[in-house]
Amino acid sequence: MLVTMKEILERASKDHYAVPAPNVSSEIDARAMLEGAEDKKAPIILDVGWVQTPDILLFGSYLTKLAEEASVPVALNLDHGAMFAHAVMAIKAGFTSVMVDRSTLPYEENVREVRELVKVAHSIGVTVEAELGHVGNGEQYAVDRNAALTDPQQAKQYIEETGIDCLAVAIGTAHGAYTGTPYLDFDRLQAIKDVVGADYPLVLHGGSGTGDEALAKVCTMGINKVNLCTDLFIAATEAIYAAKLSGNRCKQVYNIAKQGEKDLIMKYLDLFGASGKAWEVKRQAKAHVVTSNDEH
Repeated sequence: MLVTMKEILERASKDHYAVPAPNVSSEIDARAMLEGAEDKKAPIILDVGWVQTPDILLFGSYLTKLAEEASVPVALNLDHGAMFAHAVMAIKAGFTSVMVDRSTLPYEENVREVRELVKVAHSIGVTVEAELGHVGNGEQYAVDRNAALTDPQQAKQYIEETGIDCLAVAIGTAHGAYTGTPYLDFDRLQAIKDVVGADYPLVLHGGSGTGDEALAKVCTMGINKVNLCTDLFIAATEAIYAAKLSGNRCKQVYNIAKQGEKDLIMKYLDLFGASGKAWEVKRQAKAHVVTSNDEH
C-alpha cells in the first residue's frame, strides 16, 4: 500500500532499523523490489532518479498503481530532484516523497530553496528529504570522499531552518562503483545523531559497494534509509551472464534479471533489519492521506 516516506522512517527510527531505497527505472526493477519486500513482509521505498527516468509523470503514475496494490507499505520518492519543477511533477504523479538536492549550493541558498519546497510539499502531506554536505562520485573517491562531509552542528541548524523530514548525510560513501576501498566515518555519524536527536531519521546515499559490515553497523546507529542502485544493476547483469542464454531461452532475460535484483534486495532487507516490519495500512480517499493500524 502507498504510504508517506515519513511514516516508514518514523517507524524505522523508533525500532532502530533501516529501509532499503532501491533506484528503479523500469517495471522490471519495480516488480523485483516489491516482490522481494512482500516475500520478506517488509516496508520499502522506491527511489526514482530524474536523470534515469525523466518522464516522471508517466512512470510515476504507473509506480503509484503498483504501490497501491502491494501488500506491504511502499513509499515513492523522487531521488535527487535538481529543479523545483521536478518535485512538482513527481508530486503530481503521486509520489509521497521528494528528495530535493541543493547540496552543491552555498549553505544559505540551499536552505532557502529547500525551505520553499517544504512549504509546498508539507501542505499536501508529502515528505521532503534533503542533503547537507555532499556525497560524491565513487569513480573519484580519493578526491570526493573528504570534500564535503556533513558538519554535525550545521546539520541540526539545517533541519531547523528548512523543516525537512529526513536528512541525507555525507559520512564517507559515494555514488556508483568505487575506485578504492570505501571507509565510513562512524564517529561523525554518531556526532550527527547526538545533535539532531535519537528519533530524527537519517539517510545514507551511496549504499552500493559499501560492504555488509559497514551497512549493518550504520543501520544500528541512526541511519533509517539506505539508497541502493549500482549493486542491484550488477546483480541483474551477473544473473543474465550466469544464465548463458541462447536461442529461445533469451526470452527469459527479463525474468532472470528481475530474480537477480529480487534476491539481492531480500538480502538487504534482512541485513538492515526491515524484514518482518510491515504493518497493516488503511487507505483513505486520497493516496497521500493514509492511516495505519498501530499494531505491527
